[in-house]
Amino acid sequence: MLANAYNVTEFRTAARRVLPAGIFDYLDGGSEDEVTLRRNREVFEAWGLMPSWGPVSGPDTTTSLLGRRSALPLTLTPTGATRLFHPEGELAVAKAAEAAGIPYGLAGMSTVAMESIAESFPGLDRWFNFGLSRDAPSRDQKLARCKAAGFDTLIVGVDTRALGARERDLHNGFTAPPSLTLSTLVDIASRPGWWANFLRSDGLSFPNLSPQGPNPTVTPSMWQQILGHSDSGNGWGELEALREAWDGKIVLKGCVNPDDVARAAGIGLDAVQLSNHGGRQLDHMLSPMDVLQESRQRVGSAIEIYVDSGIRRGSDVVKALALGADACAIGRPYLYGLVAAGSQGVGRIIEIFSEELRRTMTLVGVSTVAELKVKGSEVVRDLRGAMKEMDGAPSRAEGASLLTTN
Repeated sequence: MLANAYNVTEFRTAARRVLPAGIFDYLDGGSEDEVTLRRNREVFEAWGLMPSWGPVSGPDTTTSLLGRRSALPLTLTPTGATRLFHPEGELAVAKAAEAAGIPYGLAGMSTVAMESIAESFPGLDRWFNFGLSRDAPSRDQKLARCKAAGFDTLIVGVDTRALGARERDLHNGFTAPPSLTLSTLVDIASRPGWWANFLRSDGLSFPNLSPQGPNPTVTPSMWQQILGHSDSGNGWGELEALREAWDGKIVLKGCVNPDDVARAAGIGLDAVQLSNHGGRQLDHMLSPMDVLQESRQRVGSAIEIYVDSGIRRGSDVVKALALGADACAIGRPYLYGLVAAGSQGVGRIIEIFSEELRRTMTLVGVSTVAELKVKGSEVVRDLRGAMKEMDGAPSRAEGASLLTTN
């Protein structure tokens, strides 16, 4: 795989060969008719790149994210229960992120304790996926734990107030909690390598759920969290209280509404990650790319903006940055790499994005991330708008007729 896979799609194909169908579909699928899932790719494909001729040096892909240097305008977004996909789980992902010099967001539902990540990878830019809570003492204990482990950035997800209808999971019998039925046993038996690795691993425990960090037994309510459910009663009040209680950075993840972006900036948050949860929650939802330009116009430079959902190529990153993003975040792509080849697979996915980003920047005609963001609309063109203009223009025959008539 490491020698012969050249893009994210090829790693996805390899991951499909490794995982039981139910677990692959849990990783790969979306909600209901998967319209959002498909549109996440279509919207990137709707933007064309417009190169300009001139000298290019480097190019230099380094940037500053939340005041710290990142080798790429790319982050690894939190994914829960990662040992479902590979026995090394989050440790393998953190190792690759540290080596690449980019931030890694550890999920609240991770199968590795935040302290283990901190001890093993002291040079890693560590972000933590923090759940909102109306229980102030519990919240403050968790905040103290994050700070002690060197996690200075919180990612607060707000797009999981109800569990998305992931019908692939329902058809596969991937329930909460998982149950062993005849179909799931047959599915697992078809991938003995994955099953053997899973049995040799430390299994699924969630040491970051409690402020004190025990390894709790998996309960149905925990599985609801893993699959995407959180407290629907939380709102802006809890977010404002978190801002007052936490002196580190806060990233709001999961909105595609420019009004929410503006409000996040207004209460002093540091970044917003435009996201539709990779199409896993609300079907027929807007893509982050649909609202990126308006969001940037609303907040100016007051807050950093990241984009996830559907990013598969370095050219996608170029398009997002040209339209106003500060960085992109990936989830499924690095999991495909993890499934196929462990930590080296994650590293190779990051390397592919880096190679594609540098190549695209060179061909577009920009030398730095800052230059790309300044050039903006000079670099990309909305193909949907161009097609409308073409539809409204007179044909050659009509043009000839007009010339003759006039």
